[in-house]
Amino acid sequence: MKTFGENLKYFRKLNKISQKDFAIRMKTTQQRVSEWECDKVEPSLYNVLKILKVFDITFEELTDGIIEKQ
Repeated sequence: MKTFGENLKYFRKLNKISQKDFAIRMKTTQQRVSEWECDKVEPSLYNVLKILKVFDITFEELTDGIIEKQ
């Protein structure tokens, strides 16, 4: 089972971007990026759309393999 945070971290590392640099591109804090990657907080729809643009990926790619929490 994959989580949103694991997929986000995968794409960030695939693009060789640090949490700090990703946070700057997203106009947020490194702490917030860490919370997303640790699945403590889910990004807003607005931020999800920004993530897709930063990585130039589709929503399907970002959410691939994610199973709903029960």
